[in-house]
Amino acid sequence: MYKVHCLNNISDKGLALLTDEYELTDNVEEADVILVRSANMHEMDIPANLKAVARAGAGVNNIPLEKLAEADIAVFNTPGANANAVKELVLAGMLLASRDIVGGIEWVKSNADDENVGKSAEKAKKAFAGGEISGKTLGVIGLGAIGKLVVNAAEALGMSVIGYDPFLDADRAAGISADMKFTSDLDELFAGSDFITIHVPATDSTRGMIDAAAIDKMRDGVVFLNFSRDVLVDDEAMAKALESGKVSRYVTDFANPAVVKMERAIVLPHLGASTAEAEDNCAIMAVQEVMDYLADGTKNHCVNL
Repeated sequence: MYKVHCLNNISDKGLALLTDEYELTDNVEEADVILVRSANMHEMDIPANLKAVARAGAGVNNIPLEKLAEADIAVFNTPGANANAVKELVLAGMLLASRDIVGGIEWVKSNADDENVGKSAEKAKKAFAGGEISGKTLGVIGLGAIGKLVVNAAEALGMSVIGYDPFLDADRAAGISADMKFTSDLDELFAGSDFITIHVPATDSTRGMIDAAAIDKMRDGVVFLNFSRDVLVDDEAMAKALESGKVSRYVTDFANPAVVKMERAIVLPHLGASTAEAEDNCAIMAVQEVMDYLADGTKNHCVNL
């Protein structure tokens, strides 16, 4: 009997897949399997019986991969399971940035006691006028599970797309979209995009990649969207770019003390994968990966062994 401990709430649709060979436990010390979403495992003591960890999501920076590998404990993630949820929020982020929807909503709330609020709104709305995303160019950095969905959705909304991914060649990129302009030069994407969205993992080579030098190569008034990882963007450089107007809006899904104080930043509380559908998909994939591994050693989406 394998004992399963959930460090975070895991969708019942995933847990329902566990067979009679598994039982849930509230005691992490006796766990054979750990299911986790965002809980930080770096300071945890490794349970003596632990055999596998499954992250219900793509990023694994909250899990000590090398430490677990040394103990021969497999770690799995669920790439693509929440891709559609993030894609939809990227689209929402572009619309929030191009139209002052947030400002308009706040104005209405602040005038809730005005009996003539409808007439007042007609006079006030010009302060919240914006632009349309149709006809604009979107740069997509990273053409994996999320990035490729963003490409197709943006094109369906009338945008042109420039795509960049160092792990793809032109032929493979054409399989994502024949209309997308694929470039192997990130500077070309910076210079040619009205909106830029980033979808790459946090690694030693990508941390802080959106720094002052990168921002300087972007179009004046660019909108930058970060629904990937907060450490990809140099906060100090982004704050200065927003102050100068070089970047017109920074839309990020990662609140920290720096970004919440930035003018013209739209900061969301990590909502990218926060849909019932995404949580179900991630849990189902995570549970299936663990059961396959313990049944016959299959390592689907194993990230450390």
